[in-house]
Amino acid sequence: MRLRGAAAAVNTLADFDYHLPKELIAQVPAGERSASRLLVLDRSSGRIWHRTFGDLPGFLRPGDVLVLNDARVIPARIETLRRTGGKVELLLLAPLAGADGAGGLEACVTWVAMARPAARLQPGERLDLLAGGHARLLERRPTGEWEVSFSGIDGQGILGRGRMPLPHYIDRRWQADERDDLDRERYQTVYACRDGAVAAPTAGLHFTREILQDIESKGISIAYLTLTVGAGTFLPVREDDFANHVMHKEWFSVPAEAARTINAARQRGGRVVAVGTTSTRALESAADPDGMLSATEGWTGIFIYPPYRFKAVDVLATNFHLPRSTLLLLVAAFAGRERILEAYGEAVARGYRFFSYGDAMLIL
Repeated sequence: MRLRGAAAAVNTLADFDYHLPKELIAQVPAGERSASRLLVLDRSSGRIWHRTFGDLPGFLRPGDVLVLNDARVIPARIETLRRTGGKVELLLLAPLAGADGAGGLEACVTWVAMARPAARLQPGERLDLLAGGHARLLERRPTGEWEVSFSGIDGQGILGRGRMPLPHYIDRRWQADERDDLDRERYQTVYACRDGAVAAPTAGLHFTREILQDIESKGISIAYLTLTVGAGTFLPVREDDFANHVMHKEWFSVPAEAARTINAARQRGGRVVAVGTTSTRALESAADPDGMLSATEGWTGIFIYPPYRFKAVDVLATNFHLPRSTLLLLVAAFAGRERILEAYGEAVARGYRFFSYGDAMLIL
């Protein structure tokens, strides 16, 4: 879903850029999840508060509903070697259609994957996994992904050979082993339960079970949906007329219970508080023109950018996003380009930590 209009024609991708010193790109999470900083932005007035994430419940009201994406990140990054000795990294995207998956994702041996570097790879080529086992490149799709079959793997299956699929701006080249246990715990929300994502819904990384209990104790409902975050979340927007960008589709599900909880909050005058751009995209994909939801599942390629009019989301908790990214365009659609860039400028000046392992923002 893509919307165009007069306001969209005014802005180009260059209007969604900002300067970010490299040292503000977080390489590790905060010592404690809730210790992350929280910038609170009132999008109507432009007022900004500086807090910690543990203060978030104080900005919510009884009757609101908090919406969380319970997608669980799989260890989808597989390191391999070519017969020539060159390294090839595979990023597992999804089990290939037709794989039985009887034992869950761990039992699947045929996958769709991205390969890097991919320029000289050939169909039929065998790759040796550094952790043991083999991969066979079956066919390259027109979109660039490979169909890959794995063999010589036992025990935990192919996912037992993988590392967490951290984004490219987190450098683990020299410390992958010592950081792997940390990433397996912290690049995952405490409520994750639906396997399949290859990137974390990072706004949820700051929540602890104690914060969730505090929220519920204040008379605020919690609803869980799923959007399995795909590799498309890392893809850059390459055209200055960003309206021509095509989003990769991701699977989402809004269960009946979540729809009832969210609708009930809206009907009693509560606000729908979406945690993250992934929850936002799922909600906006499922909502009717009045913002009401029904049980829904399927694939969404919704692309939200100014001047999109939100139907289902009233408050947004999110991290700080890359310049010129689809995620920055989404939050700019929610709060306004000028408000967002001013808030980002203040976050940079105050030394906030950016991107997946960085600090958080609450937009009221």
